[in-house]
Amino acid sequence: KRPVGDAALEQIVNLIEQEIEADFEAEVESRHIGELAMQHLRALDQVAYVRFASVYRRFEDAVDFVEEIRPMLRRDDELRLPLAPK
Repeated sequence: KRPVGDAALEQIVNLIEQEIEADFEAEVESRHIGELAMQHLRALDQVAYVRFASVYRRFEDAVDFVEEIRPMLRRDDELRLPLAPK
């Protein structure tokens, strides 16, 4: 369980519904809905995202987890500010 409130999850559901209504007139592939869910979860809670992705993408081993996490680690390194000189 993650510390993600019901209101935050409801907001994600609403955003996904709005995106689907804006982008599609008829049927929507479940793959597209899953990708949208992962996109929003990643922004909300990275651990919840990885847990969802591991089931959605059927991770087989630790390598799958590392491959999913690696881009997030790189991005975090880029966002980190250098330490002030002493």
